[in-house]
Amino acid sequence: MKIPAIKGFDEEAFQKYFKNTGWLMFGKVMSLLITIIVARYLKPKSFGDLNFAAALTTIVAAIGALGLDSFIIREIIHDSSKKDEILGTSLWLRIGVNLVLLPLSIGAYLLFHHFSRNPGNPLTWIVFFYAVPGVFKSFNIIDSYFQSQVQSKYVVHVQNIGVIVSTVMKIMLVWLNAPLIWFAAVITFDAAFLATGLVLMYHRQGFKLRTWSFNFDRAKMLLKQSYPLMFSAAMVTIYMKIDAVMLKSVGSTAVGIYSAAAGLSEAWFFIPMAIVTSVFPAIINARKTDVERYNKRLINLYDLLVYISLPVAIFVSFFGSEIIHIIYGNQYEGAGQMLSIHIWSGVFVFLGIASGQYLVTEGYTNISFQRTAMGALINILLNLWLIPVYGGIGTSIATLIAYFISTFYILLIPKTRKQGILMLKSLFLIHLFEKITARGATR
Repeated sequence: MKIPAIKGFDEEAFQKYFKNTGWLMFGKVMSLLITIIVARYLKPKSFGDLNFAAALTTIVAAIGALGLDSFIIREIIHDSSKKDEILGTSLWLRIGVNLVLLPLSIGAYLLFHHFSRNPGNPLTWIVFFYAVPGVFKSFNIIDSYFQSQVQSKYVVHVQNIGVIVSTVMKIMLVWLNAPLIWFAAVITFDAAFLATGLVLMYHRQGFKLRTWSFNFDRAKMLLKQSYPLMFSAAMVTIYMKIDAVMLKSVGSTAVGIYSAAAGLSEAWFFIPMAIVTSVFPAIINARKTDVERYNKRLINLYDLLVYISLPVAIFVSFFGSEIIHIIYGNQYEGAGQMLSIHIWSGVFVFLGIASGQYLVTEGYTNISFQRTAMGALINILLNLWLIPVYGGIGTSIATLIAYFISTFYILLIPKTRKQGILMLKSLFLIHLFEKITARGATR
């Protein structure tokens, strides 16, 4: 696949990055395909139950990572001799917190079920199987170690093997006409398999977990530094997952239909992260030496992301119903209209990821948290208003508006307003018209 070049960037490095992420894309495509197969088999109601449980437990589990990932990488790079202490302390911190969060997830569901006007069938065991993986995900700190050594390929290989094994298991469950609870149980198996794979890969590189140690002072230091990121991650998760939880008030079928549409719409959200990650080192370097070139590179990045996301949004807007019908048949009636609305969220997600990196580069982490919190608040308020009236379509509208407000929140802050204006110009293709006009004038 040939990735379009961006003026001012190292095209060879850009192409190399995307080749290295080919396996990651393979895993994403496999996950999407098996999700479609499972959705067709389970039908909207049961598929909605699974997605509700996933959303609820994901919101609670967001705290379990403790925001430690970036700090683990930084600390190991800064002092590699303390690797075992850093990893051991982080692991036990995460395991302890996730063991506490496990009953909290189940308790949150029981409260929701008790007070819900439309609770549906009890999903306690399904929620349990979705909550347990949080404990196994504590071992994701091994991923952070490999990142610190620029060896993420090992983790991607383990993840893709896990995706293949999970895919085979889910296809077997469909073939055996298995009940819903078994599909939830596979989620726990997936997490346990990935944790085991990470440990084995770590040992294969010549290291041992038994050399890890816990240091209380290190634990306090890590928590003191990472708790703002922990709350930020929780806010991002609420921002992205609260819709499925709130839509449960209408019923599991509504959640299933909406999840079918949102799953397709969000399937390619990893692409802007891949692009931004690949080009941002060059952007940061430009900031050190040439501010004008720094701003031009940001403009080029915003333009590229719009050129990718806008045509897709326009196409899906016209053919959303046909796409849903081809993929899901007649089972998910109404998902096409939701998809036609929700797909526009991708435009703002693409720009939001790029501007998020800008905020980190400039040291505006508080603004990054503020805009995420604003998006979450707007999403909740709009869902409270729109879900009773429009159901899943209302949730799609709420999500779209929340993403837009979160992305362009920086327009309200004087020191970041310029970047907001640059993104607006990219969105409305003003930069493109300026380039076309300039070329015409020089002829």
